[in-house]
Formats: sequence, C-alpha cells, structure tokens
Amino acid sequence: MPRILVFGDSISHGYYDKEKGGWTQRLNIFLTEKKLSNSEIDYPVYDLGISGNTTEEILKRFETETKARFEEDKKPIIIFAIGINDSYFVETKGSVEVSLDKFTENIQKIIDLAKNFSSTIIFIGLTPVEEEKVNPMPWAPDKTWNNEIIKKYNDTIKKICKANEIYFIEIFEKLIVTNYRKLLEDGGHPNSKGHQKIYEIVRDFLLKNNLIK
Repeated sequence: MPRILVFGDSISHGYYDKEKGGWTQRLNIFLTEKKLSNSEIDYPVYDLGISGNTTEEILKRFETETKARFEEDKKPIIIFAIGINDSYFVETKGSVEVSLDKFTENIQKIIDLAKNFSSTIIFIGLTPVEEEKVNPMPWAPDKTWNNEIIKKYNDTIKKICKANEIYFIEIFEKLIVTNYRKLLEDGGHPNSKGHQKIYEIVRDFLLKNNLIK
C-alpha cells in the first residue's frame, strides 16, 4: 500500500483540533484502525504541514521531504492542502502575500515536481473564514483574510488541477453554503468539528475514487 504524504500549513497540521490533532491525524487514525482489522491494508500517513507555509515554502522543501519518504515500488499518494496563506492581504505591502499570477505559477511547478514521484496527486480546496474575526488577524494585525480573495485562489487551484487531470477535493463551496462559522475556532482555523468535517470529505473522496480500500 502507498504512503500518503500531506503537504500543507497549520490547518493540515491540525491547529485547534483539541480532540484528535487535525483532519490529517483523523485520516491516519481511520487508516490505522483499518490496518488493525486487516494487516494487508497499510497506508502510512505523513503529516508534513508547517504553520504559515505558502506555495513558496512548499516548493523549497517538497523534493527533499518526499525523497526521504519515497519507495520506488510504492509510489505515494501526494496530497497538497495549501494556498490560504498565499491569499491574505498584507497592509504593509499593500498587496496579497503571493500574487495570483505567482500563485498560479507555483501551483503548476508543484504539480510538475510531484509528477516525478507519483501519478496520484490531490489538492485539497481552501476553507472559508469568518471575516469579522480575521480582518485584521488578531495574531498578525497587518494581515487580513477575505473570502472573495480566498475563493479566487481556490478556483485557481481547481482550474489548474483540471488542466493537469489531477484530483481536486472541493471544500470551500461545500462549506460556504452552510453555517460554517460554527466550524471555526478563531475565524480562520477549523475547530475540532471543522477538522472532522474536512476529514470526512477527504476520506469519502479517497474511498469513492478507490484511492484507499
């Protein structure tokens, strides 16, 4: 069975999930339980999320961290949950952290690099925020998240995935039409219920597409 490598930021790393350590860890628990009931099923999950990461940081570390966990006869499932930190507006810069043009270029570069290691590449869509609480961000007063901008970055990822014929798991559109604010801890990061929701969406997608058994 392939290893599952999850590259992302604080959300994929599980910030503010006080119960099980985030959606990535919840996926790991689910697959570990499967292994305990059937030793032939084994999908090790590697949480490679780092708080604050943008596509710029992912590009710098992707190859090194993937090579360290690569097995030639077991091509990994590579999951990217990245982009929301690229989209925030920085008052002192007068612009977003990573411009949409540069973001587009970075996502394509990430895909090109990932194809050297696997044919199973997945991007997780971005999550909506509660704007009243993150405009500005309490922990970074010169930064602001905005759902309109986040959606543009989310749609960009979706478009590039379609052009490259790789998997995209929609999160933003599924949550924005719900009472998603109850799924957030601080306006930007999911709480335990939010991580559970993301985990369920990801798990069901993997099962539906026969990427895991």
